[in-house]
Amino acid sequence: MAFIGSMQALRLKISLFFCFLTSFLTASAVTPADIRRADSLFAAGAQTDAAALFETALAEGHTATDAMLLKLASTYERQNDVPRLLYYLQVYFDRHPDDAVLRRMNDIARANNLNGYETDDLNYFYLFYKKYGIYFLLFLILPAGYAFGVLMVKLLRKVPIPQRQKWVLLFYLIGLLLFVNLPESVQSGITSHDRVLLRTNPSAAAPVAEVIGRGHKVNIFGSRDIYLRVLWNNEVYYIRRDNVWVI
Repeated sequence: MAFIGSMQALRLKISLFFCFLTSFLTASAVTPADIRRADSLFAAGAQTDAAALFETALAEGHTATDAMLLKLASTYERQNDVPRLLYYLQVYFDRHPDDAVLRRMNDIARANNLNGYETDDLNYFYLFYKKYGIYFLLFLILPAGYAFGVLMVKLLRKVPIPQRQKWVLLFYLIGLLLFVNLPESVQSGITSHDRVLLRTNPSAAAPVAEVIGRGHKVNIFGSRDIYLRVLWNNEVYYIRRDNVWVI
């Protein structure tokens, strides 16, 4: 009986080992050689096969290069898959904010009756922040640093500090903090299903305010459970997370 028990334990260990090995090989299925092969397929005109390899690599955690994003966008443009085309252009735009890319997305969206890509104040503010935010931030930090230094010198010398100066510096620092953190807390996403329900509250029992299709862009301002809080037509709604490609 002891021999039979030890054999069963051995078989169990062998099974677990092969399960682990299979999982490891599956997780490492896409290698740099596969990505180079995808590049070769794309250059040879087999864009669909190349896109499949690229997306498998992305799903397994590989970081998309700029060239990969543009190739995927080109592939889906050929296939007339507008939502995926706009998704990869938006990811590229987040890395390289450019007015030409913004206008290109707007033109594609308008031609396909998709909303959220308008060249409005919000999108241009986002473009400005991405391109010049670091310089504007440095410009704002200099006065704050100077004012803070003056207050510290006065404290060390035990010179009375007017209450008004303290409040001005406090509000200035709060505004600076908002400028640094607010745009980073806002994400964008693209609806990924043909029927996406916009609910008034983050619950399956909440009323449905509107139903939109695939490919629309929404601005995301946080989440609650499995729902994303989004801005749509200047109104706040909730969308299931699995109905959105988050940028």
